[in-house]
Amino acid sequence: MKWILASASPRRRELLTQVGLTFEVMVSDADENIEESLSPDELVKRLSLIKAAAVKEELSAKGADGDSAVIGADTVVFHKGEILGKPKDEEDAFRMLKSLSGDTHSVYTGVTILLGDETITFANETKVVFDTISDEEIKRYIASKEPMDKAGAYGIQGLGGAFVTSIEGEYANVVGFPIGEFCHILRERKLL
Repeated sequence: MKWILASASPRRRELLTQVGLTFEVMVSDADENIEESLSPDELVKRLSLIKAAAVKEELSAKGADGDSAVIGADTVVFHKGEILGKPKDEEDAFRMLKSLSGDTHSVYTGVTILLGDETITFANETKVVFDTISDEEIKRYIASKEPMDKAGAYGIQGLGGAFVTSIEGEYANVVGFPIGEFCHILRERKLL
């Protein structure tokens, strides 16, 4: 079986490589604007499906989808009733990090696996506790540029990990891909 990752995320590529999965990357150009109001877990499941389906359709148009399995994923941070995606700019990153400071939030990653005619979609939640961080620390972190391409404006696997005091759930989910749950699903189907 030929595996295709429908994501440009270097973190997702790294996590999948760590478990020995051989795959190609095809970035989805699907429209990710969803007009309806969804819960964070439903939102990430829907977005992961949209990404995977767009790549599957592109493969199908080329006649190359017969032996391919497509993986789509999307991650958001959820805090105080607000879904936090990637920050629009530095001001938005500051607002997000200031909000997360000294509080607990949830990270949701949705994954869709398209295996032939089968569609497997799930969402994983990890609760993350942030230490109280000063405005100066936030500004220094934003100056590093690390938060600018990450949901919730931080990367737990980088400098942003210094803000995290504890987590409840899968660490890799916060990085951007719940590799443990993904591998469990593959093991159940004798694909790993």
